[in-house]
Order: sequence, then C-alpha cells, then structure tokens
Amino acid sequence: MKKTMTLNLTETEMDALETLCDEKGISKTALIRMALRLYKSVDERLTQGQKVFIESADKSERAELIVL
Repeated sequence: MKKTMTLNLTETEMDALETLCDEKGISKTALIRMALRLYKSVDERLTQGQKVFIESADKSERAELIVL
C-alpha cells in the first residue's frame, strides 16, 4: 500500500533534488526512494558497529563516510 506525503524543502534543497533528477533521468519520487534505501543500508551497518567507506575508482583514495 502506497502512502502520500508532503515534503517541505528549502530552495537549495529543491534545486539539488531537481538537478539530480535531471542528471539521472528519474522522478523526484524515485530519487527520494533511492536515497531512503541508501540511508537505511548505511544506518544498518553503522548500527552494527561497521564503518562505511567511499573509495576512488583507482583505489588511491579512501574516506570514511560520517553520518550525523
């Protein structure tokens, strides 16, 4: 069952959302769903005491993802 919600964003946040949607060729709803799935996955790992890293394609750089 799907539910509807209203989301209030600042102009900057809306601009970022629209830019990402245009770049990816997806709807705002699809992008927000993807973001929620990603956040949930990251949160589950952090809750388990794991760390999450972002690594460059050539593996020369690596940074830990910090979630506030």
